[in-house]
Amino acid sequence: MVDSVYRTRSLGVAAEGLPDQYADGQAARVWQLYIGDTRGRTAEYRSWLLALLRQHRCRSVLDVACGTGVDSIMLLEEGFQVTSVDASDKMLKYALKERWERRKEEPFDRWVIEEANWLTLEKDLEKPGDGFDAVICLGNSFAHLPDFKGDQSDHKLALRNIASMVRPGGVLVIDHRNYDHILATGCAPPGKNIYYKSDLTKDITTSVLLVNNKAHMVTLDYTVQVPPTEAGAVPELSKFRLSYYPHRLEAFTALLKGTFQGKCQHSVLGDFQPYTPGQAHVPCYFIHVVKKTG
Repeated sequence: MVDSVYRTRSLGVAAEGLPDQYADGQAARVWQLYIGDTRGRTAEYRSWLLALLRQHRCRSVLDVACGTGVDSIMLLEEGFQVTSVDASDKMLKYALKERWERRKEEPFDRWVIEEANWLTLEKDLEKPGDGFDAVICLGNSFAHLPDFKGDQSDHKLALRNIASMVRPGGVLVIDHRNYDHILATGCAPPGKNIYYKSDLTKDITTSVLLVNNKAHMVTLDYTVQVPPTEAGAVPELSKFRLSYYPHRLEAFTALLKGTFQGKCQHSVLGDFQPYTPGQAHVPCYFIHVVKKTG
């Protein structure tokens, strides 16, 4: 009923199960242009992630929210064994296309790509042995999962399924936007996207939906300038909406620790830098690194 009054996603997007907010194809196509290829990743993000994985001696990586495959491709090119899953077939088609075009390269020939739902992940994906050395869920991806029942039971189930893919001694790397700041101010923190070097964005409008006086959803309306496909043509302005559950830092930290039943080492960074609550710099993203100790 809510969606008939306030559209939480672009038209044509599925509303059942784990929502595929890229199902209409438009958002998937524009998103691929927006994030670019592996060269469009910021140097800070790339070097940080690679250093983290190597520090923990990771070899096998599960990209549990691979989207178009940009992070997976980056890791394949750096010699990691990668398995990539996503709930959106429209996003996965870009990863599948890349795998086919580079199939003569051994890492890409061995690249496993599956469509999978976090809520049924253990059924959708076969876990290798004790699990993966690392599981990554980055780019504010986990926030795509709504709180269907109002008690975060779906969040807890999804996190349990994701954590089950991490081998003992392995790491989970998962992030979310700084929703504490968004809910306090009504807008995202100033600063460039720490993941993408995109110059296509013209505007992002933030809206907060309250249910029973509690923040239930944050929507971002993107206006992106799409380059023309023909010489002399006028650039197209594409608009689409994506919705997110506003995970607060303290609450999400508690969710993670509860998922691992306390058998973990947890640290949090703000925009890839050590984070201290109350610090002067307001990060755009919080990144959680959880090492499974049990």
